[in-house]
Amino acid sequence: MTEFVKIVEVGPRDGLQNEKQALTVEQRLNFISDLVDAGLKFIEVGSCVSAKWVPQMAYSDELFQQLPKPSDVQFSLLTPNLKGFEIAQAVGCKEVAVFTAASESFTRKNINCSIDESFEKFADVMAAAKAQNIRVRGYVSCVIDCPYEGAIAPEQVVKVVKRLYDLGCYEVSLGETMGTATPNRVQTLWQACLAELNSDVLAGHFHNTYGMAIANIYQSLQQGIRVFDSSLAGLGGCPYAKGASGNIATEDLFYLLSHMGFETGINLEKLMQASQRISQTLQRRTSSQYAQAYLA
Repeated sequence: MTEFVKIVEVGPRDGLQNEKQALTVEQRLNFISDLVDAGLKFIEVGSCVSAKWVPQMAYSDELFQQLPKPSDVQFSLLTPNLKGFEIAQAVGCKEVAVFTAASESFTRKNINCSIDESFEKFADVMAAAKAQNIRVRGYVSCVIDCPYEGAIAPEQVVKVVKRLYDLGCYEVSLGETMGTATPNRVQTLWQACLAELNSDVLAGHFHNTYGMAIANIYQSLQQGIRVFDSSLAGLGGCPYAKGASGNIATEDLFYLLSHMGFETGINLEKLMQASQRISQTLQRRTSSQYAQAYLA
């Protein structure tokens, strides 16, 4: 039986929130509908945060309400605090995400609090989610390097990841925010994590700043990781990490996985149609190397 690799499409949230152009609810709805048509089953729709801070994510709750809800597709919303969670809950969202970092400096710059304080915010969200039978996914940024602190010790990453899991996150995504990692460092990180946690609760989130994302995902596959975040057309980046380019493109991830014999459930033709459409909507060139070759 072909082994399945779970792809979490983060383009509509992590991708679009870092694009200069803010799309309308209708444009975002079309984007997500295209992703569903392409066979993606796990999609991060948006973020329940103040539009003053992240204008690209305005009306994420309204967007969620308007989405058709196929029974086999899991849509999620990012909820940084209890207020965000209550907004997500009000529109019937059954999975939310919370985020912190393995770096104190990055956490303070990104969400204006310490790592410990970020967990205090999560406690209310986790309790409310448990009471409502809503699943929570955790994100940890800067798992290899931090733009302010440099290299992050794997032991520090494990500490934060395990804390999220123990708090109730069913899955924790490790974000290689700077895109500076190389496979040897990724191997060391996964080995440290796998000494404390099972592979089925861990996910990889790789940025492609130095062109290393695919190599790092390959190493992750060798370590037994079977869940990866990606963003169609390589949308996004990180406003707090200087020079950090977008997430690994979903198209490039699909190419690697499909040619290694893994199953993803993705329809290539429809994926490429979705890729072209969002690139045209944003009036930007795709960051996907596979898409560039496919269209050549």
